[in-house]
Amino acid sequence: MYKKILMPVENSPYDDAIVDHVRELARVCKASVVLIHVADGWAARNISQLKLRESEEMKKDREYIEKVSSTLEADGIDAEALLASGDPASEIVQAAAREGCDLIAMSTHGHKFIGDIVHGSVSHSVRHASTIPVLLVRGSSRGRAGQQK
Repeated sequence: MYKKILMPVENSPYDDAIVDHVRELARVCKASVVLIHVADGWAARNISQLKLRESEEMKKDREYIEKVSSTLEADGIDAEALLASGDPASEIVQAAAREGCDLIAMSTHGHKFIGDIVHGSVSHSVRHASTIPVLLVRGSSRGRAGQQK
């Protein structure tokens, strides 16, 4: 089965569905989990070239993925957190290969074709660029408690 799962998260209520799903999958498979968040704001995309410091948004993103990683570890799952910057789809595909992952598990917003054109679709881009299997779980903007965050 799966040994190492890459789980991209976006720091939104849509993450709840994939975190819950991967938690159970990792338990069953005895797999480790690599969480990744790709910061794609101006500072994140130019941090290396312009030798910038992490923006406040990036610091909050780092805190978020470390918190999610800690909750998985508290459940007995080996987890680590990565904060990347740049184009989300490219960074996700590269991280999966670099980290030796055998599954990418990510949440989708459930847009249809026109919605993907308007909003873009990271999951669509990842599916087409990756040689690693991609598991998509439809998320909700309401999160676990059924309320918008």
